[in-house]
Amino acid sequence: MRLAFYYPWFPNAWEQDNVKPYSNYVPCLDPPYYDSANPETIRNHIDSMRYGNIDGGIASWWGQGHVTDQNLSKLLAEAKGGPFTWCIYHELESIRKLTVSDIESDLKYIMEKYAGQPNYLRIDGRFVVFVYSLIEEKAEGCSMASRWKQANTTNAFVVLKVFKDYGSCVDQPDSWHQYAPDKPFLICRKGMLGKTYSCTISPGFWKVIEAKPRLARDLDTWRSSIRQMIKSKATFQLVTTFNEHGEGTGVECCRQWQTESDHGAYLDALHSDGK
Repeated sequence: MRLAFYYPWFPNAWEQDNVKPYSNYVPCLDPPYYDSANPETIRNHIDSMRYGNIDGGIASWWGQGHVTDQNLSKLLAEAKGGPFTWCIYHELESIRKLTVSDIESDLKYIMEKYAGQPNYLRIDGRFVVFVYSLIEEKAEGCSMASRWKQANTTNAFVVLKVFKDYGSCVDQPDSWHQYAPDKPFLICRKGMLGKTYSCTISPGFWKVIEAKPRLARDLDTWRSSIRQMIKSKATFQLVTTFNEHGEGTGVECCRQWQTESDHGAYLDALHSDGK
């Protein structure tokens, strides 16, 4: 399945580090600096992602009661009745080491509040949760994998972010993914027996406070990455990102790459599968 990382934190995130708007690019929407809670904006984003053959969004989630939590209900409501699905990108491991109790509480909350809704992503009947972290070393990473394994009393389908030698940990999640949009365009992660868990592609990376891109945008490279991602036959074929505008990784239509389709050059390429 093709999924895109999605950020439902606007208009809050349009101003960061005393910079407004916190983006090097201007979205095509009117107004361009939109509110993630606006139903019309959500419908436009879902339509755009579906145009790009994207099956679902992985919505950034910063805990119970956070604005990203509040907006997830709106994302699910606007997807109702259609094929598009949503799941959570649990990001709290990036700011503190969660306890087993913390994780168990969040998984139960997600199960009870969201997982029963028809447009929440499930695999074999299990609700999907992607997990982000900043962990790079094996020892700390394996400890995190064990904490999530122990806490998963809800039978969630957990997809952890990779770290060094992730495949050698005793406790393994259901799948793995990479999130590193400033790195090479195509990053594939394999599991046992050579099965490819996920492939992740990025159109580029240019953070607002940085003088130049870490990863320059190039449409020919982007199209090639799409073709390679499809060829991988990975279970998760991941786009980083739909609209992380602060880091300049979005494929959402922006005026800098607007096209006649009104979806923009990067979604046009996804629409044609990189052809």
